Amino acid sequence: MLTIDSLTHLGMGRASDGRSLLPRVLPGEEVEVAQDGTVRIVTPSTDRVAASCRHYKSCGGCAMQHATDEFVADWKLGIVQKAVHAHGLAPDFRAVATSPARSRRRAKLSGRRTKKGAMVGFHGRASHTLVAVPDCQLVTPALLAIQPALEALTVLACSRKGEIDLTVTDAALGPDVFVATDKELTPQLRVELAAFANQHGLSRLVWNDEPVVTINAPNQDFGGTKVTPPPGAFLQATKHGETTLLQAVEEITAKANRVVDLFAGCGTFTLPIAKRAEVHAVEGEAEMLNALDRGWREGHQLRKVTTETRDLFRRPLEPDELRHFDAAVIDPPRAGAEAQIEALARSEIKTIAMVSCNPITFARDAKMLTDVGFSMPWVQTVDQFRWSPHVEIVAPFTRK
Repeated sequence: MLTIDSLTHLGMGRASDGRSLLPRVLPGEEVEVAQDGTVRIVTPSTDRVAASCRHYKSCGGCAMQHATDEFVADWKLGIVQKAVHAHGLAPDFRAVATSPARSRRRAKLSGRRTKKGAMVGFHGRASHTLVAVPDCQLVTPALLAIQPALEALTVLACSRKGEIDLTVTDAALGPDVFVATDKELTPQLRVELAAFANQHGLSRLVWNDEPVVTINAPNQDFGGTKVTPPPGAFLQATKHGETTLLQAVEEITAKANRVVDLFAGCGTFTLPIAKRAEVHAVEGEAEMLNALDRGWREGHQLRKVTTETRDLFRRPLEPDELRHFDAAVIDPPRAGAEAQIEALARSEIKTIAMVSCNPITFARDAKMLTDVGFSMPWVQTVDQFRWSPHVEIVAPFTRK
């Protein structure tokens, strides 16, 4: 018999033997572990609930459906607090904003041919086993409804023994589908795929970075401005999460007339801010900035937006370049943005809105800013990756 002492940041339970890490358990539970690794809950926690998805035990898409929403929110907040406190920082922590079920607007699925047709779904936890998820509780109803069509697409796109990746994004005028496969796109297959896209109401179908057909622009709405992202481009996972982050960024930069948006992507923050301020958007991927620029040019009542393609890891904006701006928005990848944060710390910029998907690098970068005189009054945790270990963070930094 083992007792679960605590959870890791990945949701694995630390057992009282000091060496076991067990999945889908909760602190305080007494469990037995069979020789095959199967875990039996002997004494359940009061925070344990029945999983809302029938695929939970076999699918690797979720890690925490066995716990109450309140427990998961507190656990995620604790992960952020621990990372921040480890650097001696003590801001206020706002309540966690959790996206609702069935709100994930983008998913990366896998497809494989079978004797009877094809299977599309997620892989099991730490496994190559593919699990069909027709009742997935994560993705939007539109993405759930298209799964039978994705099975038909897999038959066209997948070799008999291979596997394909299907990145599917919910768009207003039909799903946007990006296929990654080793199968050659022949002229005949192109014709079949175009007919398939028409039949199933896809807005766009892209094959290994090569557009096959665009029936309707797969637009995303950024603060009232329509943008067509490049195939497979980064988007915030849910509209709820994006809105929550944007509200915080708007609150932080409300008094700024000139804003620089670092790691701007396709304009998640740039375009809504442009309704009231001039914005310079900097991003390493030219295709994403091209999409942002087209959206701005076709938008209405937006102030001036300029773009710059630049690798901010190797060539961050320096203090002499930052002096033109009243505020900065920065939303780097998981690795954080140590070089750019160091340049911001040396600049005269007064206000920074930092968005992050990694509590560890967020806390490291936050410490760098507070060490040179910035204050960080509060931190907002956003849970748009519901039932997973992932979190988003946004916080203000202002010079004292």
